[in-house]
Amino acid sequence: MCHRSFDRNSWTTAQPTVTAGGTPRWVGGHLVRAPSGAAGSLAAVAEQEAGPGSVVRVGLLGCGNVGAALVQLVEDRGGEITARTGVRLELGRVAVRSLARKRPVHLDDGVLTVDAAEVVADPNVDLVVEVMGGIEPARELILAALAAGKPVVTANKELLANHGAELFAAANAAGVDLLFEAAVAGGIPIMRPLRESLVGEEVRRVMGIVNGTTNFILTQMSEHGTSYAEALAEAQQLGYAERDPTADVEGYDAGAKAAILASLAFGAKVVAGDVYHEGISGITPTDIDFARRLGYVIKLLAIAELVGEPDGTEAVAVRVHPTMVPLSHPLAGVRDSFNAVFVEGAAVGDLMFYGRGAGGDPTGSAVLGDLIDAATNLGKGTHASLISLVRRPIRPIDELLTSYYLNLDVHDRPGVLRAIAEVFERHGVSIRSMEQEGTGDTARLILITHEAREADVQATLEDIRGLDVILNVTSVLRVIGAE
Repeated sequence: MCHRSFDRNSWTTAQPTVTAGGTPRWVGGHLVRAPSGAAGSLAAVAEQEAGPGSVVRVGLLGCGNVGAALVQLVEDRGGEITARTGVRLELGRVAVRSLARKRPVHLDDGVLTVDAAEVVADPNVDLVVEVMGGIEPARELILAALAAGKPVVTANKELLANHGAELFAAANAAGVDLLFEAAVAGGIPIMRPLRESLVGEEVRRVMGIVNGTTNFILTQMSEHGTSYAEALAEAQQLGYAERDPTADVEGYDAGAKAAILASLAFGAKVVAGDVYHEGISGITPTDIDFARRLGYVIKLLAIAELVGEPDGTEAVAVRVHPTMVPLSHPLAGVRDSFNAVFVEGAAVGDLMFYGRGAGGDPTGSAVLGDLIDAATNLGKGTHASLISLVRRPIRPIDELLTSYYLNLDVHDRPGVLRAIAEVFERHGVSIRSMEQEGTGDTARLILITHEAREADVQATLEDIRGLDVILNVTSVLRVIGAE
């Protein structure tokens, strides 16, 4: 491998040497160290260590947790990758925000640059891996790489959830790969099955736990009786939650992933703005306790469905919200920071994909899998199946049909139940079960409805809040599997 030193006016190529006991280098997909007492060209040592193979030179955009994990994985597994695929991965250039920052993996100074556009434009870079995050400049860089005929691997859920259709069209036009397994659920292989294995299946619904932070918080609340604030603080201490956890706990992160899942599962143009999202910050220990007593557990679910319209067409319904899940459902057993995606197909039945959905190593592993596929396809002059999206109607949340859990604080006096029941009847919402707790002047009512339309339930709640017997509507949660 030739390591290139960079200045702002030109690329220069130098052939460095490795002295005895020298620092290991990532070369040709291998960790190379010159033997004791030996010296010689780094490229020659790499060739001796790695053996023959088709060399694919990689340009890496970003070297944070995921990028560093990718570099380490290739160092560790480069020889096996070459032996199994015939491809030697060679790190050509790495774009970073700061050259001075210390990193857990060694990268030669000549490999690093702060100019990501030059990495993409470098004629010696065959394939681009984008793990820098954000929408811009990542979008422009990926489009430039695709236009230059270079395959791209990305883990950028925010970008795909907002500009996926544009990027897919650009990849299709260029006839090169755009792979993104790591964008949803980290190390869980769900993108490839939806894109390839299940392309002939009639997928009706995809739902999953796709945010490890919120799943950890809800697990702590369910199993240890901690409050939301306590569980969040522990998640932050362990590194599961950011200092500003809004994107996770309010459902924005899961919403972006839901948009990508819906796009692939249904071949539909779904963007993040199409996804209804609601977070977990309002969940209380009381909700957790009542859910358990009723045979449920509360999970933040991303749900995407194909639903029939009155005119015979189909629409897409996509939402993220806390959900009461029956204890018998496979998703109920997904604990801590683990993720899972549950797929319902007409012919195949139910499938669940489970594993660690976040963190540098799981995500880096998913990126590496895509990188190997893209490099192999590049060597064969082919590419993965094209992604063609069509515009389908997006069904608004008001049209959702599901069951509901309601927690009401009321005055405990004659006529309360009758007044509440009359409001439900007026809006056509049927009560499936009801429990009452408390003695004295106040009581708590826990109701589970039969399947009802979201708009009707919200109208019911608006009228109930106006009753003089109601102290507070404490919680409203959607329920699956209640019927």
